[in-house]
Amino acid sequence: MILPIVILVVKIVVLIGILMGGFAYTMLLERRLLGFFQLRLGPNRVGPAGLLQPVADGIKMMNKEDLMPTAADPWVFRLAPVVALTAALAVDAVVPFGAPIHLFGLTISLDIANPSVGLLYAFAFSSLGVYGIVLGGWASQNKYSLLGGIRSSAQVISYELAMGLSVMGVLVMTGTANLEKIVQWQGAHHIWLFIPQIIPFLIFFFTAMAETNRTPFDLPEAESELVAGYHTEYSGIRFAMYFIAEYVNMITASGLAVTLFFGGWLGFPFLPPIIWFLLKVGAFLLLFIWVRATLPRFRYDHLMDFGWKVLLPIAFVYFLGTAAFATGVL
Repeated sequence: MILPIVILVVKIVVLIGILMGGFAYTMLLERRLLGFFQLRLGPNRVGPAGLLQPVADGIKMMNKEDLMPTAADPWVFRLAPVVALTAALAVDAVVPFGAPIHLFGLTISLDIANPSVGLLYAFAFSSLGVYGIVLGGWASQNKYSLLGGIRSSAQVISYELAMGLSVMGVLVMTGTANLEKIVQWQGAHHIWLFIPQIIPFLIFFFTAMAETNRTPFDLPEAESELVAGYHTEYSGIRFAMYFIAEYVNMITASGLAVTLFFGGWLGFPFLPPIIWFLLKVGAFLLLFIWVRATLPRFRYDHLMDFGWKVLLPIAFVYFLGTAAFATGVL
C-alpha cells in the first residue's frame, strides 16, 4: 500500500520539476528565437550563452515587492494566480509522456493518472484556467484589467466549442477518451490521426493558441490596448505565476496535440519513446514561437467571427463526416 503512494509522489515531484524546467527554458528559447527573428541577440549574458538567465529571472521575481492596489479585493487578488497555475499543472496529470517502463519488477506508467475519460478531464481543467484570469482582472479594480478578464471569458465561449468538436473525430475513430489508449490505437493501426483528421488538427491548433492567450489571440493582455490586461496590477511572484501558467499551458497544449494527432510517444526504435514524445512537443513549442514572431494580433471582432463563423461550422461538418464514415453511412 505504501509503495504505490511513494511512486505516485515521486512521479508528481518529477513532473512538476520537468514542467518548471520546461517553462524556464521554453521562455529562454522564445526570447532567443524572437531576437533571431528580429535581428537582435536576445538574452545571452547570464551564464554560458545566457543559459542561467531563467535562474536570474526567478531570483528577481521572488525578491520584487508584491504590490496590491488599495481598492483591490485582497483574498481574490491573491488567489487568482494560484487558480491559473493550479489548473495549468493539473491537466498534465493525465498526459502520457511515454510507454510504461519496467523497474525492479514493477510496471510504472509515465503519467500521474490514467482515467478512462482522460481527455474530458484535460478539457475540464484547461477550461478552469480562465477563472484565474477573470478573477484577477475583476479583483484588481482596474478597468484595463477587468476588460482583459472579460475578453478572456468571451474568447473561451467563442473557441471552446470548436476545440471540443475538433477532437470528437478522434474519439469516434478510436472509441475511447483514454489518452493512453488513443496512442495505442494509432500504433496498432500504423497511422497518426492527423492524417485522416488534418482539418480538426488545424482547428485544434488554432484554438489551442487562443486557449493559451498566445499571439495572434493574446487579446486578454493586449499591451497596445489594455496596458497588460488582466495582470496589469500584478507584480513579483504573483505576476510570475501567471507567466508560468501561460508557458505550462503551451507545453500542455503541445502534449495533447502530440497525443491526439501525432502518435504520442510512438516513433522509430533507435530512440526511447519518451524522447520521441519530447521531440514532438518541442517541435510544437517552436511552432508556437514562430507564429508569435510572424503574425499580428487579431482585432477583437475578427477573433469572434473567426471562432463562430469559420472554426465552429468547419469542425461540426468534419465531425459529421467522420461519424458517418465510422458508422458505415458513407
